[in-house]
Amino acid sequence: MSFKKIYFPNLNGLRFIAAFLVIIHHMVQFKSINGIQTSWDKISSIDMIGKLGVVLFFVLSGFLITYLLLIEEKRFKKISIKQFYIRRALRIWPLYFFLLLLAFFVLPNIDVFRVADYGTDVLHTNLVWRLLLCLIFLPGISFYLFGLVPYASHTWSIGSEEQYYLIWPVLLKYFKTHRMLLITSIIIFYVGIRFLLASPYANLIPFHTIVGAYWQSFPISCMAIGGLYSILYFQKNPVLKYLVRNDIFYISTTLACILMIIGVYIPFFQYEFYSALFGLIILNFSVNDKIRITLENRVLNYLGKISYGLYMYHPIAISLAISIGLMLGLNTNWFFYPVSMSITIVMAGLSYEYFESFFLKYKTRYSKVLSGNTIDKG
Repeated sequence: MSFKKIYFPNLNGLRFIAAFLVIIHHMVQFKSINGIQTSWDKISSIDMIGKLGVVLFFVLSGFLITYLLLIEEKRFKKISIKQFYIRRALRIWPLYFFLLLLAFFVLPNIDVFRVADYGTDVLHTNLVWRLLLCLIFLPGISFYLFGLVPYASHTWSIGSEEQYYLIWPVLLKYFKTHRMLLITSIIIFYVGIRFLLASPYANLIPFHTIVGAYWQSFPISCMAIGGLYSILYFQKNPVLKYLVRNDIFYISTTLACILMIIGVYIPFFQYEFYSALFGLIILNFSVNDKIRITLENRVLNYLGKISYGLYMYHPIAISLAISIGLMLGLNTNWFFYPVSMSITIVMAGLSYEYFESFFLKYKTRYSKVLSGNTIDKG
C-alpha cells in the first residue's frame, strides 16, 4: 500500500531561522573573544537569541518527530523503535562524530584555528573521559566536568536531542492513552526538578551540581511542548479552533519577535514560555493555509535542508572569517558578517552533498513514513 508523503510547509524556513539566531550570537561572541571591537556584545538580547534559536530547534523537533511517530502508529498499528533509532543515527551521528574528530584532534593543530589556553595539552587532559562522555551523547556533562572544547561546545544540544530521541518513541509506543496528560506531566516534572535544583534544598540531591548541569543541558520540556502541539493537531482536538487562527499566529509571532529583540527574560519559565510561543507559530505555519506569510521558497528550503550543517560548522567558519579579516585588515562588520555566513553556507552545502547524503540515502530503508522535512534523499 502506498501512503502520501508527510510534508509540513515552512518548517525548513523555520529551521534556518533557528540556525541563523545561533550563528548571529556566536559571531558576536567570537569577535569579543578575539579582542575585536564590537558594540553588539553590549546588546543583552544577543546572548538570549542564540539560546532561543536552540529552543526553536527543540520545539520543531518535538512537533515533527511526535507527529511522524503517531502517523506510523496509525498506519502500521505499531511504532518501530529500532527503525526510528537507525533513522536518527543516520542523520545525526556522522556529522556529530566528524566534528568531534576535528575539534579534538585536527583543528587544535592548525594555526588558523588555535584558541589561546585551549591547546592540545589542555584538550587532551582527561581525554578518555572527555571523549567517552561525548561518544555517549553527554557532551554537556563532559564540558561541565572538564572544560569547553572550542568548535564543539555547541554540541551539547545534539546530546540533548539524542537523549530525547532515545526516550520519546518508547513513551509513545507504550503509553497509548492519556498522552496529553503524560506529556504535561513530563513538563511539570522537569520544571519542578529545576526549581528544586535552584532551591536551598538542592544539596539533598546526591551529586546535585552534576545533576543540575545535566538537567540544564536537557530541556526536554521544550521538545515536550512541541510534542503537545503535535498531538493536538493529530487528534484534531477541539481546542485547535482557538489556536489555528490568523490573529493567534500574528500575535504570537509579533510577541516572540519583540520580546527577543528587547531581550525579555521570563524568570524560571524562560524556555517553556518561548517554547509555547514557538509552538503556536510552528502549528500555524504548518497547517493554517490562510496566513499570508510564507517561508516556502527555494532559498529558505535549501538553507533549512542544510541547517544541521549550518549549526555544526559555523564556529569553524566564523573563526576562519576572523583570521581572513585580520590578515587582510578588513575587520569591519560589512566584511565579517557576510563572509562568516557565506563560509558557513559553503561548508554546510558541501558537507550535505558529499558527506551527509551518503548516509541519508539509506534512511528510506528504515522509514515507514516518509516526510519531506526529514527524508531528503532516496
